[in-house]
Amino acid sequence: MLSQNSPIRSVLAAAALALTVSAASAQVYSAPTPAAGKNPVPARLDNLYQLGVFTDGTVFWNTLPPPNGDDGDDGGSTRDCTFVSTHTDADFSGGTFTVQAGFAEKEILAASYVISASQFPIRIDLMECIFATVNAVVPTTTHWSVLVWDGPPNTGILVAEYSSDGLILPHIELPPGTNGVNVAVFVDPNDPEQIIINNDSGTNRFSIGFRIDKHNDQTQNPCFTPPPSNRNAFPTTDVSGLAQPSHNWLWGVNCGPLGCPANGGWSTFAALPTYCRPSGDWVLRATWTSLSCQPGVGACCKTDGSCVLATAADCQSLGGTYKGDGSNCQTADCPQPNIPCCFESTGGCVMLKESDCIAAGGIPGPAGQTCQTYVCFPIGAACLPDGTCIDGVSPDEADALGAVFQGDGTTCATVDCPEPVGAACFPNGFCLVLTESDAINAGATWMGPGTTCDDNNGDGKADACEPPACAADFNGDTVVNSLDFIAFLNAYSAQDSSADFNGDTVINSLDFIAFLNAYVDGCP
Repeated sequence: MLSQNSPIRSVLAAAALALTVSAASAQVYSAPTPAAGKNPVPARLDNLYQLGVFTDGTVFWNTLPPPNGDDGDDGGSTRDCTFVSTHTDADFSGGTFTVQAGFAEKEILAASYVISASQFPIRIDLMECIFATVNAVVPTTTHWSVLVWDGPPNTGILVAEYSSDGLILPHIELPPGTNGVNVAVFVDPNDPEQIIINNDSGTNRFSIGFRIDKHNDQTQNPCFTPPPSNRNAFPTTDVSGLAQPSHNWLWGVNCGPLGCPANGGWSTFAALPTYCRPSGDWVLRATWTSLSCQPGVGACCKTDGSCVLATAADCQSLGGTYKGDGSNCQTADCPQPNIPCCFESTGGCVMLKESDCIAAGGIPGPAGQTCQTYVCFPIGAACLPDGTCIDGVSPDEADALGAVFQGDGTTCATVDCPEPVGAACFPNGFCLVLTESDAINAGATWMGPGTTCDDNNGDGKADACEPPACAADFNGDTVVNSLDFIAFLNAYSAQDSSADFNGDTVINSLDFIAFLNAYVDGCP
């Protein structure tokens, strides 16, 4: 444990020690090291042991042999917004592992985990690591520490360190033979001192590691002679291959330029020499809680590939896939469904993801449809605003004409275009949108198809029912006289834009002639 004078806050933790291998089929391999060579040795586990205590020393698991052991019941709980980070696919309740038998005293195994920035701050709840012995000829006792960093272990901020003392946190004690143990370090949720990582490193990652502080039988110089593999416990890696070489770490003692790593210190597996690089990921994992997440709410991947935040129940009602409490749409990685993709050059259809369809030069169709149910390039009839019908147009062509497309395969002989409607102006100034026949029957003046009863100028009357503006009334005083002529001449001489009477964007004699004609015609 850290002293009270340490600048790093030491937090009391509980340790649970649990053998994590199957009884009949598990095998453990001796890892290749520079000194020991590359010759894995399969071995069958002899026993399955479990030991766990909380910070106050209360035992809740204990099946170690006497004098340490007694019978205990399983315990533990799950909490909302809690996640597990690991690089290994090893089964922590049993399986096959590779023992890193060259691991020396003071060396540290670690792993770093990248998570979403929105999930910080986080609370570390549980840290687990599997150690094992191979054909041990004596009982073994191993002193260990667990460490936690904000950021990667080589440059991050060390926020907590717990060490076994044989009292509060037990040492690893295994009988002779081939045995495994899961060192599980719990932080009591009722303890006022918790491990909180705020992402002060700015790396969006945290790391955990385990250190062997004292072997059962350490050689004088592990650089020349590794600790005896039959008298010590060692950390393990998995047997399925190295998946995360840049996120598994080793702090090694200084064994010179040919050491692992060269001249000691921190190294990722990726940077280790090939002759001493482990072939798997550390059997290591962390359980943590996001303190920023909202319990009961998370990312919901809908069937169309979109993502929304929802409760688990609401997500189920949408037919979506709930990604867990505290998850977010930025990291949900919702699978994109296949949609109809239409190709103009062939008129054909292929089911593709939307991004692939666009990249291939296709035209994406709607989600939820198939090439059997979706028509890529429909052709049919369209109803024009005046109620007439045209045949053989596409939906885009119909839109360009202001027409309403009637569907693929339709013809004017089979569709009934509705009679057009427009503004109907009554003698008292009232306006209704009616068909032409209804307007005539009601004694109103029909203003044409598509006209409305909108009052855009706000004078209380429908614009369609007001007399058109008189172009010759150039000064806008509602009277056409010489003052309008003089106003136009002044604008024309000044080349003012208002003198562009014919609207051709050029002010010349044609505008003068157009104004004269309007002036002669006068206004109604």
